[in-house]
Amino acid sequence: MQPLQVKIINQSTNTLPEYATPGSSGMDIRAFLNDVVYLKPLQRELIPTGLFIELPIGYEAQIRPRSGLAIKQGITCLNSPGTIDADYRGEIKVILINLSNEDVTIHNGDRIAQMVIQKVYQINWIPVEIINETKRGDGGFGHTGK
Repeated sequence: MQPLQVKIINQSTNTLPEYATPGSSGMDIRAFLNDVVYLKPLQRELIPTGLFIELPIGYEAQIRPRSGLAIKQGITCLNSPGTIDADYRGEIKVILINLSNEDVTIHNGDRIAQMVIQKVYQINWIPVEIINETKRGDGGFGHTGK
């Protein structure tokens, strides 16, 4: 498989995002902080990364929580997955929230989220009066039981 070529500016003191294993779909991204951030329970904070990317049209970057942070410290990403559009050129920042009952400390260089690059499609709507029926129909929100 040929890797997708993506331009990146790294204004942080951290390494570029990278895959932890050959089978990883997400790359860890790190906090770029001048000062330590203390997150109190239920507090949210926008954390800079110092990263700027230029995605090809037809792709997006998704910012997702790290499972280890979620289970061990109760830290997750709000607006998850966060979408970085192909035409966005600003700094990648991550909205973190502390869902634990204890204060959590975020340091410069901490792995705070993961980034997944995905192909996306733009569509054209076809206005109609009727759409095809399915066995499921309009069932949703737990309609199949526990």
